[in-house]
Amino acid sequence: MSSTQTTMPNPACKGKTSTVRASEFAKSTFNPIRSIVDSMKLNPHPDKHMIALSIGDPTIFGNLKPHETIIEAIQKSISSMLYNGYAPTPGYKDARQAVADYYTISEAPVTSEDVILCSGCSHALDLCISAIASRGQNILMPRPGFSIYRTLATGYGVNTKPYNLLPERGWEADLVHMESQIDKNTAAIVVNNPSNPCGSVYDKTHLLDILALAERHSLPIIADEIYDFFVFKGETFYPLATLSKNVPILTCSGLTKRFLVPGWRMGWILIHDRNNSFDPEIRPGLQALSQRIIGSNTLVQGALPEILTKTPTSFFDDTIAQVQENATIAFEQLQLSAGLHPVKPKGAMYLMVRENKNQNSF
Repeated sequence: MSSTQTTMPNPACKGKTSTVRASEFAKSTFNPIRSIVDSMKLNPHPDKHMIALSIGDPTIFGNLKPHETIIEAIQKSISSMLYNGYAPTPGYKDARQAVADYYTISEAPVTSEDVILCSGCSHALDLCISAIASRGQNILMPRPGFSIYRTLATGYGVNTKPYNLLPERGWEADLVHMESQIDKNTAAIVVNNPSNPCGSVYDKTHLLDILALAERHSLPIIADEIYDFFVFKGETFYPLATLSKNVPILTCSGLTKRFLVPGWRMGWILIHDRNNSFDPEIRPGLQALSQRIIGSNTLVQGALPEILTKTPTSFFDDTIAQVQENATIAFEQLQLSAGLHPVKPKGAMYLMVRENKNQNSF
């Protein structure tokens, strides 16, 4: 058929309608938390405000606000008229270099070529899972854990196998159980630290044990560190890549939590290669996958260098102090409730509670 010809409607179809079928990808994609939150229809109490505890949005109550430096940086980016067009799909080099400089330490140096900017940390996780795992393979994920790992994997035909976390040990991973879950189809291990939803922060020894296990099985790690450095007083956050000598790691993080701007959708992947394990296929694979949405928000990219270099340390300290105070109040009050046994958090924005009716129920 030539380009000038048109297709005539089939008279037999006149007046009839048919269902347009959704793809298998769409039908197999399910986010349990968002499915509930987005479809909620509540009749609010006339005399009480609803307390939303469903998602980790630090802005929801208005008491935690981004620092004025962050706001000024985005305003300057908009006013400059330099960031209205498309950026290179992994991100502007200046923005990627700012992220690299922010994270680089001697134990884990990062260059701009090791950074891919994404549309939030969830997008970063999506790219990592789809770059590493193929249909029929599996990834290991923590239980309890962030439901989006399964959401992202299932759509690609990638299976998820949970490894248990131990509440009596501050939600450390059960390494015996983790190792038992590994099989010939395991493509990667997901490690979330600090934890959503447990509020745990792993010490160096435990992280080294996880790395040793991954090395024994020649498995890369996807490190979900969106709550990096968001730890309470007395705790220390160790970026997993700073401890790794041989295990290749894709670290996912972003502005969402520490900088209190989840809606700006700015995340990133840090490629911590070891022994050139990622160079032949994973690096080009991530590059190709980033081209599916033509890059992340350019206005935020333009603001990144100032956000990362000029936001004062006092802002982070004040935010964490306020969250820790709230966590302490919640923990102490829940301890007074019959049948409830909270596990004291060490960081992030979550607290897990066990019900007495079932010793293992959280």
